[in-house]
Amino acid sequence: SWNPDTDCCDWYCVTCDSTTNRINSLTIFAGQVSGQIPALVGDLPYLENLEFHKQPNLTGPIQPSIAKLKGLKFLRLSWTNISGSVPDFLSQLKNLTFLDLSFNNLTGSIPSSLSQLPNLNALHLDRNKLTGHIPKSFGQFIGNVPDLYLSHNQLSGNIPTSFAQMDFNSIDLSRNKLEGDASVIFGLNKTTQIADLSRNLLEFNLSKVEFPTSLTSLDINHNKIYGSIPVELTQLNLQFLNVSYNRLCG
Repeated sequence: SWNPDTDCCDWYCVTCDSTTNRINSLTIFAGQVSGQIPALVGDLPYLENLEFHKQPNLTGPIQPSIAKLKGLKFLRLSWTNISGSVPDFLSQLKNLTFLDLSFNNLTGSIPSSLSQLPNLNALHLDRNKLTGHIPKSFGQFIGNVPDLYLSHNQLSGNIPTSFAQMDFNSIDLSRNKLEGDASVIFGLNKTTQIADLSRNLLEFNLSKVEFPTSLTSLDINHNKIYGSIPVELTQLNLQFLNVSYNRLCG
């Protein structure tokens, strides 16, 4: 429990900088919070790490006050019942390296402005109710190319052709309603290790795809992919391969 008569740096879930004694981390786990995210979290200007994880009673939208946390590097709001849209103001948090909004009830489209986060290493928007297209700007991240997790939503349309310029280490677009050609994700000059495109409506010729030699896991099951399995796939160090329920031949 948090006792106002004791040093807040000794409170459960709170971590302070050892030199300045300013709160730099707030991690709330396992069902301790109900209602909305407290707006007062925005009044912790030195916060670098903010987590609300596995909070089934946490509801409402993502608080705009979070935009005040300009030093925030790690933001996880996952496995909750927060709802509303993925807010555009998150793109103001230029120091973010990790953004996890997975396993919630978020709706609406993905803001294209998230591609303007220059230090982002991982973006988790999976397991929500997001709709619309994958933003074209996600083929033009201005800094790092983050691991991208958009699975288990209701995203539609084509995968942006601009993905040809992106070298994703790990990408999961599974269980959406994506259509068309996904071969732009791959390429001999890329270093992609994990790609899951399963259970979509993708339709392209697998035999013409050039896969990166770094690939260790490929799942493209339950699509409309045609052609034959390229011999080059057998030369990779694949630990997992699933091409079932497509239109392959040969």
